[in-house]
Amino acid sequence: MPSSRSLARTWPYPRHRHFEANMRATAKGWFETKGCEVSKRKPYLLSKRENWKENIILPEVASFIDDAAESQSKLRRNFPLHKYIHHGLSSQAMLFNLLGPMIVKEDLNPLKEVIQNNGIAWPGEGSTARFEYEDRSIFNEDSGQPTSIDMVVIDNRDQPKIFIEAKFVEQEFGGCSVFEAGDCDGRNPTGNLALCYLDHIGRKYWSLMKHHKIDLGVIGKDSTCIFANYYQFFRELIFALEHDGVFILLCDERNPVFYVTGESGNRGLIPFLTELLPEEASGHVSIITIQELVEQIKQTGTHDDWIVEFEKKYGLID
Repeated sequence: MPSSRSLARTWPYPRHRHFEANMRATAKGWFETKGCEVSKRKPYLLSKRENWKENIILPEVASFIDDAAESQSKLRRNFPLHKYIHHGLSSQAMLFNLLGPMIVKEDLNPLKEVIQNNGIAWPGEGSTARFEYEDRSIFNEDSGQPTSIDMVVIDNRDQPKIFIEAKFVEQEFGGCSVFEAGDCDGRNPTGNLALCYLDHIGRKYWSLMKHHKIDLGVIGKDSTCIFANYYQFFRELIFALEHDGVFILLCDERNPVFYVTGESGNRGLIPFLTELLPEEASGHVSIITIQELVEQIKQTGTHDDWIVEFEKKYGLID
C-alpha cells in the first residue's frame, strides 16, 4: 500500500462529489484552452466520440493507440476503446496520457521505480507493457465480453506479471451484470454453485475463487454474493493470480472511494476488500497513485515534453 504520507487527508471524510466537480471544471477548462468542440450540455465532454484523439496529450500516443486497435481488429480481436473515451474524466484516456508516453518512448523506468517503492518486484530486464490485455481461457469466456485488464507489464518470456487497473473519478468496482439486470437475487452461491448463472454457463469465476481459497471466511459466510457489488475486483484479482502475477490499482489520491488514510484507520474499497482475502491472495494486491507516478516521472527529466501538460489537464497544478 502507498505510504500514509502520500495519501494523507486534512479532512477525515473527503467527499467524492467535490472531487468530481473539481475535475469536471478542470476538464472543461483544458478543452477550452485547446479550442476543442465540446458538448453544449456537458462541456467536459468532447462533442463527438470520433474526436477522442483530442483527449490525448501527445499525438504519437494517439497514433499508437489507433494502430494497436487496427492491428487487433485484423486479428479479429477486440481492442476496446471505452464508450466514453472522449470524456475529459475518462480513466482510459487518463491511463493513455500517463503511461502511453512511457510505452511509446520505451521508457518504463518511472513506473518500475514506483512499483518497486511499493514493495512489488519488477519482472526484470526487457519487460514491456501492453494496454487492454485479455485471455479468454482463464475463465472459459468463449463468448461475450472477456475479462480485460487496462494494462499489463510482461516479462522477457512474454508472460504477464503485473496487472494494472486504472480508476480516476469512478465510484466503484463494477458489479455483476447478471445481478444488475435483475436475473439473480444476489444470494451467496458458495455453498451451492447451482445458484449462480455464470457458473451454470461454464464460467470459472467461482471455481477459481475456491481454488485460491478466496471463498472462505467472511465471503463464504455472508448471505449476499460478493460479486453483486465487487465482481470486477475479484475477477481481475483472480486473473492476476492465475498468471502468478500482482494486481495493482492505479488511482487518484484525491478520490476517496478507493483509499483514505486517517486517525481512525484506513478506509476505502482496497483496504476493505483486501481484508476479506486470505493472506496469500492479499499479498498479490497493491495500489499506486497518479500523484506518485507523476512525481517520479518529473524526477527523471526525460518526459518534460508532456508531463506538465498532464498536470494541467488533471488539475495537479493550476
